[in-house]
Amino acid sequence: MTKLTGKVIWITGASSGIGEALTYELAKRKNKLILSSRRKEELERVKGNCPAEAQADIRILPLDLSESSTLQLSAEAAIQLFGHVDVLVNNGGISQRSLAKDTILDVDRRVMEVDYFGQIALTKSLIPHFIERKQGHYVTITSITGKVGTPYRTGYAAAKHALHGFFDALRAELWNESPDIYVTLVCPGWIRTNVSVNALVGDGSINQKMDPTTAAGLPPEVLARKMVRAIEAKKNEVYIAGMKESTAVFLKRFFPNLLARIIRKAQVR
Repeated sequence: MTKLTGKVIWITGASSGIGEALTYELAKRKNKLILSSRRKEELERVKGNCPAEAQADIRILPLDLSESSTLQLSAEAAIQLFGHVDVLVNNGGISQRSLAKDTILDVDRRVMEVDYFGQIALTKSLIPHFIERKQGHYVTITSITGKVGTPYRTGYAAAKHALHGFFDALRAELWNESPDIYVTLVCPGWIRTNVSVNALVGDGSINQKMDPTTAAGLPPEVLARKMVRAIEAKKNEVYIAGMKESTAVFLKRFFPNLLARIIRKAQVR
């Protein structure tokens, strides 16, 4: 197991929630960090909350995952900040809280643009860099929803399922380039963040409500610590979730018809 210290790690969605918690965890371990999201002022706040001795090794690189045509330039800028990138953490994204019948297609497109196309555009931009160095690590935050689709999240579930397909295939492709280029998929369950508050509803507006399940979820700090261990172990896929979500993944694999009946009755909004 390789300790995650002294690495250049680029984190998207670093201005809040999971990305913010992961920033604090990695800063304690003396890594060089590149923090990205749309909100520069929030990135500066996160940097300022890191230990004083760590702040000299933290850089701010604003970007917008919905503008996939700009992400090649973002990748080039990230490489220039420290001379290389060891780990890319694909964490930025947006969620959804609306029934498919009530959701305009533009919402599905927006979710897919940010949660899928933005992620893979950034990922593809770093492939030549990782191949040239014969090493690198992609860490992509998906969701239990990427394994089990649930009501009110059709577009979100589609994007997260797509990430699994892309990165599973990419892992196999990159092995042929170098066995030291890794892909880790992290599948969280309910995590206590503002993901539901910031989610899109059917007409494209913001939900502005906290889900009870999200409010009762794991603290993001706990997720961050477990993520670090998974990255160090170079796991292909890891589930970090409560009993309900973990049971759903088990049922999906071994008893899919039973899970389908349960999901129909589930109150997961």
